[in-house]
Amino acid sequence: MADQISQDERNKSRYRDLEKRIGYQFKSYQNLEKALTHPSVQKKDVDNFHYQRLEFLGDRVLGICIAHILHFKFEDATEGKLALRYNALVRGRTLAEIADEISLYEFIKTGGDLKEVTGKRMQSIRADVMEALIATIYLDGGLESVQKFIDRFWTERIADSKTAKRDSKTELQEWSHAHNLGTPKYKETERTGPAHDPEFTVFVKIQEKIACSGTGRSKRIAEQNAAAKMLVREGVWNEEAPEGKTD
Repeated sequence: MADQISQDERNKSRYRDLEKRIGYQFKSYQNLEKALTHPSVQKKDVDNFHYQRLEFLGDRVLGICIAHILHFKFEDATEGKLALRYNALVRGRTLAEIADEISLYEFIKTGGDLKEVTGKRMQSIRADVMEALIATIYLDGGLESVQKFIDRFWTERIADSKTAKRDSKTELQEWSHAHNLGTPKYKETERTGPAHDPEFTVFVKIQEKIACSGTGRSKRIAEQNAAAKMLVREGVWNEEAPEGKTD
């Protein structure tokens, strides 16, 4: 019992800064420790003391909270326009940006070659941990607590008109058809990285136009980024859509 009390006190001290940054104080720290632990730390295959299960839950919790906000904030918006905003708000780049705002990487535990989780290459890890953190707040304090957290860090982004930007693959296909160029063709050319954190490279080609490539943590994201590059190159978009998690 004394050991448990001592551990609780150590956790309170360790996570005090994080709690101040996110505006929430935890009742229990066990799930928080899991949320901040990368699978590379596990010592055995059966060891599940890491963030993946919490990430799964957090993704769904974030989804319902963002959908709820958008449904009531944009009462006249069509389902399609709501979906564009939704996708921008739950994508990996947005999650990683917010993780960086609170310097979440300072608390993430990793092993092996993943000691450093800053930078673009590890963006997906920071996004996953942010989802796990959302799940932890939900399990610890309920939906009301996690809604307050999301309101605090997503409000400005929800109001930003850029979140309504169209899906790059859809935009490229419509542009291509409008110019009688047929349907864009996508081809995966490379897959690198470990199984738990792969990176895909995909090329998109439209008839005789020079192909554009895109990378991402899933084939779909790589396709989106390749399409975005071609839209920028052809002058359809002013700036390239950044790499992120869209599914």
